[in-house]
Amino acid sequence: MSAPLASFTQRATPHVLALFRVVVGLLFACHGASALFGVLGGAMGTGHSVPTGAWPAWYAAVIQLAGGILVLVGLSTRAAAVVSSGSMAYAYFSVHQGTALWPLQNGGEPSVMFCWAFLLIAFIGPGAWSLDRLFFGDRQAAQAPAAKPEPSAV
Repeated sequence: MSAPLASFTQRATPHVLALFRVVVGLLFACHGASALFGVLGGAMGTGHSVPTGAWPAWYAAVIQLAGGILVLVGLSTRAAAVVSSGSMAYAYFSVHQGTALWPLQNGGEPSVMFCWAFLLIAFIGPGAWSLDRLFFGDRQAAQAPAAKPEPSAV
Protein backbone atom coordinates (compact mmCIF):
# COMPACT_ATOMS: atom_id res chain seq x y z
CA MET A 1 0.00 0.00 0.00
CA SER A 2 1.38 3.44 -0.87
CA ALA A 3 2.39 5.72 1.98
CA PRO A 4 -0.27 8.41 1.34
CA LEU A 5 -3.03 5.79 1.11
CA ALA A 6 -1.79 4.00 4.23
CA SER A 7 -1.67 7.30 6.08
CA PHE A 8 -5.22 8.17 4.99
CA THR A 9 -6.65 4.79 5.94
CA GLN A 10 -4.89 4.90 9.31
CA ARG A 11 -6.39 8.34 10.06
CA ALA A 12 -9.85 7.36 8.76
CA THR A 13 -10.10 4.04 10.63
CA PRO A 14 -11.53 5.39 13.94
CA HIS A 15 -14.16 7.37 12.02
CA VAL A 16 -15.18 4.45 9.79
CA LEU A 17 -15.41 2.22 12.88
CA ALA A 18 -17.63 4.81 14.53
CA LEU A 19 -19.91 4.89 11.46
CA PHE A 20 -20.07 1.08 11.51
CA ARG A 21 -21.01 1.15 15.22
CA VAL A 22 -23.71 3.79 14.64
CA VAL A 23 -25.31 1.91 11.73
CA VAL A 24 -25.29 -1.46 13.52
CA GLY A 25 -26.66 0.11 16.72
CA LEU A 26 -29.42 1.95 14.85
CA LEU A 27 -30.54 -1.15 12.96
CA PHE A 28 -30.55 -3.22 16.16
CA ALA A 29 -32.53 -0.57 18.06
CA CYS A 30 -35.06 -0.49 15.21
CA HIS A 31 -35.59 -4.24 15.61
CA GLY A 32 -36.27 -3.76 19.32
CA ALA A 33 -38.59 -0.78 18.78
CA SER A 34 -40.45 -2.74 16.12
CA ALA A 35 -41.12 -5.67 18.44
CA LEU A 36 -41.86 -3.60 21.57
CA PHE A 37 -44.01 -0.86 20.08
CA GLY A 38 -45.34 -2.32 16.82
CA VAL A 39 -43.66 0.40 14.75
CA LEU A 40 -41.72 -0.09 11.51
CA GLY A 41 -43.76 -3.16 10.61
CA GLY A 42 -44.08 -4.56 14.11
CA ALA A 43 -42.90 -7.89 15.44
CA MET A 44 -41.96 -10.23 12.58
CA GLY A 45 -43.70 -7.87 10.11
CA THR A 46 -47.13 -8.40 11.68
CA GLY A 47 -47.68 -4.77 12.65
CA HIS A 48 -48.23 -5.84 16.26
CA SER A 49 -46.03 -5.64 19.33
CA VAL A 50 -44.79 -8.56 21.39
CA PRO A 51 -46.85 -9.11 24.58
CA THR A 52 -45.11 -7.67 27.64
CA GLY A 53 -43.10 -10.30 29.48
CA ALA A 54 -43.41 -12.96 26.75
CA TRP A 55 -40.38 -15.25 26.89
CA PRO A 56 -38.04 -14.88 25.07
CA ALA A 57 -39.32 -12.38 22.48
CA TRP A 58 -40.10 -9.48 24.80
CA TYR A 59 -36.79 -9.77 26.66
CA ALA A 60 -34.91 -10.04 23.37
CA ALA A 61 -36.66 -6.88 22.15
CA VAL A 62 -35.66 -5.01 25.32
CA ILE A 63 -32.04 -6.09 24.81
CA GLN A 64 -32.26 -5.05 21.15
CA LEU A 65 -33.64 -1.60 21.94
CA ALA A 66 -31.40 -0.84 24.92
CA GLY A 67 -28.29 -2.47 23.47
CA GLY A 68 -28.84 -0.83 20.11
CA ILE A 69 -29.21 2.62 21.65
CA LEU A 70 -26.14 2.17 23.87
CA VAL A 71 -24.03 1.00 20.93
CA LEU A 72 -25.48 3.73 18.69
CA VAL A 73 -24.42 6.53 21.04
CA GLY A 74 -21.27 4.75 22.16
CA LEU A 75 -22.04 4.49 25.89
CA SER A 76 -20.76 1.36 27.66
CA THR A 77 -20.13 0.23 24.14
CA ARG A 78 -18.12 -2.90 24.82
CA ALA A 79 -20.46 -4.27 27.49
CA ALA A 80 -23.58 -3.51 25.43
CA ALA A 81 -22.00 -5.14 22.39
CA VAL A 82 -21.13 -8.31 24.33
CA VAL A 83 -24.69 -8.64 25.68
CA SER A 84 -26.17 -7.91 22.24
CA SER A 85 -23.85 -10.43 20.57
CA GLY A 86 -24.77 -13.08 23.12
CA SER A 87 -28.48 -12.46 22.67
CA MET A 88 -28.12 -12.96 18.92
CA ALA A 89 -26.11 -16.16 19.41
CA TYR A 90 -28.90 -17.40 21.71
CA ALA A 91 -31.52 -16.41 19.13
CA TYR A 92 -29.71 -18.25 16.38
CA PHE A 93 -29.21 -21.50 18.28
CA SER A 94 -32.58 -21.55 20.02
CA VAL A 95 -34.83 -20.31 17.19
CA HIS A 96 -33.11 -20.89 13.85
CA GLN A 97 -30.61 -23.74 14.15
CA GLY A 98 -33.28 -26.41 14.73
CA THR A 99 -34.88 -25.68 11.36
CA ALA A 100 -31.84 -26.22 9.12
CA LEU A 101 -28.06 -26.21 9.28
CA TRP A 102 -27.23 -23.10 7.24
CA PRO A 103 -28.41 -19.55 8.09
CA LEU A 104 -29.55 -19.11 4.50
CA GLN A 105 -31.86 -22.11 4.93
CA ASN A 106 -33.17 -21.32 8.42
CA GLY A 107 -33.69 -17.54 8.21
CA GLY A 108 -30.94 -16.85 10.72
CA GLU A 109 -28.79 -14.49 8.64
CA PRO A 110 -29.72 -11.36 10.63
CA SER A 111 -28.96 -13.11 13.92
CA VAL A 112 -25.59 -14.32 12.67
CA MET A 113 -24.64 -10.96 11.18
CA PHE A 114 -25.64 -9.02 14.30
CA CYS A 115 -23.86 -11.54 16.53
CA TRP A 116 -20.56 -11.17 14.68
CA ALA A 117 -20.90 -7.41 14.17
CA PHE A 118 -21.42 -6.86 17.89
CA LEU A 119 -18.55 -9.19 18.75
CA LEU A 120 -16.33 -7.10 16.47
CA ILE A 121 -17.52 -3.88 18.12
CA ALA A 122 -16.82 -5.38 21.56
CA PHE A 123 -13.22 -5.99 20.53
CA ILE A 124 -12.47 -2.83 18.53
CA GLY A 125 -14.30 -0.39 20.80
CA PRO A 126 -16.48 2.59 20.02
CA GLY A 127 -14.34 4.43 17.48
CA ALA A 128 -13.93 8.20 17.26
CA TRP A 129 -17.39 9.56 18.01
CA SER A 130 -18.81 8.13 21.20
CA LEU A 131 -20.02 9.13 24.62
CA ASP A 132 -17.44 6.72 26.05
CA ARG A 133 -14.69 8.79 24.43
CA LEU A 134 -16.34 12.05 25.51
CA PHE A 135 -16.67 10.95 29.14
CA PHE A 136 -13.52 8.85 29.51
CA GLY A 137 -11.24 10.34 26.87
CA ASP A 138 -8.57 8.21 25.29
CA ARG A 139 -8.63 5.61 28.11
CA GLN A 140 -11.15 3.63 26.04
CA ALA A 141 -8.98 3.85 22.94
CA ALA A 142 -5.90 2.81 24.91
CA GLN A 143 -7.58 -0.47 25.90
CA ALA A 144 -7.57 -1.71 22.32
CA PRO A 145 -4.17 -2.22 20.66
CA ALA A 146 -3.47 0.18 17.83
CA ALA A 147 -3.05 -1.25 14.36
CA LYS A 148 0.57 -1.35 13.31
CA PRO A 149 1.39 -0.02 9.86
CA GLU A 150 2.46 -2.63 7.33
CA PRO A 151 6.15 -2.60 6.43
CA SER A 152 6.70 -1.03 3.06
CA ALA A 153 7.60 -3.30 0.19
CA VAL A 154 11.13 -2.99 -1.08
